[in-house]
Amino acid sequence: MQAQSRDAAAFTYSGEELDALAGARNYYRWIVRRFSPYLGRRVVEVGAGIGTFAEHLLEAAPGTELTLVEPAENNYPHLQARFADRPHVRTRQGYLEDAGEAGSADSIVAVNVMEHVRDDAAFVRAAHRLLAPGGHLLLFVPAVPAIYGSLDRAFEHFRRYTRPLLADRLRGAGLEPLRVQYTNLPGVAAWWLSGKVLRKQTVSARDARIYDRWVIPWVQALERVWTPPVGQSLIAIARKNDV
Repeated sequence: MQAQSRDAAAFTYSGEELDALAGARNYYRWIVRRFSPYLGRRVVEVGAGIGTFAEHLLEAAPGTELTLVEPAENNYPHLQARFADRPHVRTRQGYLEDAGEAGSADSIVAVNVMEHVRDDAAFVRAAHRLLAPGGHLLLFVPAVPAIYGSLDRAFEHFRRYTRPLLADRLRGAGLEPLRVQYTNLPGVAAWWLSGKVLRKQTVSARDARIYDRWVIPWVQALERVWTPPVGQSLIAIARKNDV
């Protein structure tokens, strides 16, 4: 789930988010359900990590032509091996700019990726170039700058987003924001406690499983009928309207 700008020729990801969230099935399925209506046939997931989220994408849309892009030298071999026998899945080591020709994607998915990118405005411009007219950029990013703390630094986050900032990034690249919403209100308190008070350096797999099993399902049910005014993350759906 990681991406970086082209600051270094060889990029190795040192964060521990992948391990902590690998078993968070409710969390990933929840995100996929929000994205599903906008996926289209040709999907690019950028910052695909070791392929955990990609498995959920394929489960939700089994006929998808999926291109998985991952820059980290330590993650890419696992990603490549995991999908080697999937005929509709291609893997590439690199960045969003390496994902394909201009206009070749019906949707681009980036889950917990843009916060790792130094120049996020350039990232969104690259997404605009890759999308076909009418295609969608589907983002899930951390929110609320006030809770930026030790976990964000350990996970190599450059920033946490506000709703206006994320919408401005999308519009600045020529994309139309269809939806930019906060999600996971309880996560604000959990992240603040872990990163600002306890100053943790990682999230344990056990803690992630507990939150995924006992909190995510009822948060998901609540958000079907109510959009929180703030949340640990932002989900964004943006469309390329160029002809």
